[in-house]
Amino acid sequence: MRINPRRTDASPPKPAAATDANPAAGRRRTRRRKRLRILAMAALIAVGLGLVSAVANLLLERQERASITPYGERIEIAGGTVNVYRNGQPGQPIVLLSGLGTAAPALDFAPLIRELGDYNVTVVEGFGYGYSDMSASERSNKNISTELHEVLGKLDIPQPYVLAGHSIAGFYMLDYTNRYPAEVGAVIGIDVTVPKATSGPVEVQSGGIDVLRLLAVTGVVRAALVVAPGLGEPAGDAYTPEERERMRLMTIWNFGSPAVADETARIGNNASDLRGLSYPDGLPVLAFVADAGSPEAAGKAESLENLLKNVQRHKIVPLAGGHYLHWTQSKPMAEEIRTFLESR
Repeated sequence: MRINPRRTDASPPKPAAATDANPAAGRRRTRRRKRLRILAMAALIAVGLGLVSAVANLLLERQERASITPYGERIEIAGGTVNVYRNGQPGQPIVLLSGLGTAAPALDFAPLIRELGDYNVTVVEGFGYGYSDMSASERSNKNISTELHEVLGKLDIPQPYVLAGHSIAGFYMLDYTNRYPAEVGAVIGIDVTVPKATSGPVEVQSGGIDVLRLLAVTGVVRAALVVAPGLGEPAGDAYTPEERERMRLMTIWNFGSPAVADETARIGNNASDLRGLSYPDGLPVLAFVADAGSPEAAGKAESLENLLKNVQRHKIVPLAGGHYLHWTQSKPMAEEIRTFLESR
């Protein structure tokens, strides 16, 4: 019998390495590894620059805040500390409320406050604005109205006072006058937002990365305002250079505050909560509308007429100028306000 010999001292031959069999594939892998290293290095550099910028921004903000005396007075309420500015005049009380995201409300309203010098004007800077606390409980209509009521009570503002608000403050004035109707003598709207009810509750997004606040903290907003200062300054010539500079700085400090971020996220729900609500019949309402003569102004005037159809005495006044009418139209606004209030 013939026996075939079996190899026991050698392993099966190994296949050739991929780089030997396919040099092109090896080169592709090498290039891919190089690109990943470059991307990783770029990411590390970006993070490092971001940290350096954030530290520099923080140090600059501390220096700026230390060199500027805050305006107004801080009022302690249940939810935190609210900043209030008062012109100290003895006339009819007018309470001014700012629009969404206005960094320094008391400065923003400065031209209108000057034109209303014979009135007792108070600017209440809500949470997230001006020199008030930057964080707060959820920014619902109820919470904002309750906080405002507590502040005005602590200030002993004579009643009935006039509520005057810009933009999104239209939501809160509508809610407030229905909660505390006996305390308000008139309402003045400055291109106010008229609530359009959504079909139902909207989910409020919370948590995650607040991109706007990140832009502020890392100094991106500061850099943008250095390159384009006009982004943080009002239009027109009604502001002093000092007011413009302070508004620019406070935009850097307050941009994307947590309270304003939450307020923005709740606009849909706040509008829905106001569904079917109108101002009390006997409450006088004066409303200014921006962009006089434009289709947008006509649409806003129509929405206001629908909202005010039950109000026995109301007046809608279109004015030339952008959404921040008080930047450029404070004088004619003050004249209309004075005539409207004195003819009650």
